[in-house]
Formats: sequence, C-alpha cells, structure tokens
Amino acid sequence: DFSSAAFFIGGACIVPDSEILIKNVCLNETRTGFLEVLKTMGATIEILNICEQAGEPVGDILVKTATELKATTVKGEIIPRLIDEFPILCVVATQAEGTTLIKDARDLRVKESDRIKVMTAELRKMGVPVKEFEDGVEIKGPCRLKSAEVYSYNDHRIAMALSIAGLIAEGETVIKDSDCVDISFPQFYNLLERLQR
Repeated sequence: DFSSAAFFIGGACIVPDSEILIKNVCLNETRTGFLEVLKTMGATIEILNICEQAGEPVGDILVKTATELKATTVKGEIIPRLIDEFPILCVVATQAEGTTLIKDARDLRVKESDRIKVMTAELRKMGVPVKEFEDGVEIKGPCRLKSAEVYSYNDHRIAMALSIAGLIAEGETVIKDSDCVDISFPQFYNLLERLQR
C-alpha cells in the first residue's frame, strides 16, 4: 500500500546515510502525488520493475538520502492524491531549504484528527517554525528538530509521521498513544527498528 510505504520513503529522504528499497508498491497515479512532490523537492527516488497486478501498476521504489531538498508549494489538483501523506510531507518539509506552503487541504480538518492543527502543534514542540492556515500550513526549513513529548491524538498517520521526525531529532522523542498505528500498519515499529540496525 503506497500510504504505508510513504513513511519509509519520507524517512529515507531525510535520515542521513539512508537507502531503502520497497518492493511491490501499488503505483496508481491517483495515490502517488507524494512521490511527485518529493521529486520536485529534489529527492533521490527511482521506480524500478514496473508491472501490472490485478489491473494496477506495481513497482519497487528505491530511495536514498536527499543531498539537498528544496521547499515547494503544494496546492490544487495534487492535494487529493497526497491527502493521507500530509503528516509525513510536513516532516520532510522541515528539512527542505526555504518555505514550503501546503494549501487547499481543508479536508484534513475532518480526518481521524484535525491534521492541520495537530501537525502544527506537535512540530512546534520539536522546534519547527510552522504557521497554520485554515486550509494548510507553511513550514520554514531546514531546521534542527529537538526532542519532545508529542501526541498522536489517536491518529495512526500522525503517530507514524512523528516517529520519523523523532529519527532526526536531538535526544529522545516520546509519542503518546503511539499504539494507534495498529489501525493500519501493525508491523510499523518492528520494521522501523529493523531498518535502523
């Protein structure tokens, strides 16, 4: 599932000396706006071994640490194609040079949590200069993240995004109610631990 893979894709872009190959990922273009945005920002991503399974395009995604991410503006028609990836996109934006603006994303206010409000509040705790708007956020980077006690608000995508942020934060980040990831990705923390070895 692309939405599950997105957290590891985003993490590999920003964690130093990373390289990850994620196999057999659904690449339906209605779901992969996050990849397009990352490439615009200068991420090092390759799509390999594309084939079709059950009528859907499937392939392997190779991601390496980006040497220099650039801020971008994300708005309009691409928003529905990355709506679930908003939390991890915010985390990646903290490491991009310049000001990243995400707008036209008002629907995020009524997901499992108000993701615009939550990501603004929790990233601020980690030292990120972020502004909240009615339909999105503005994030200035790159910035050095600091450890903090943050909250998932029982939103699985918030918990996973903050876990990736914790990988590049100084010190130990504690995520309250992190077990909510079991809703969509019960193996997430085991995989994350294995990837860090």
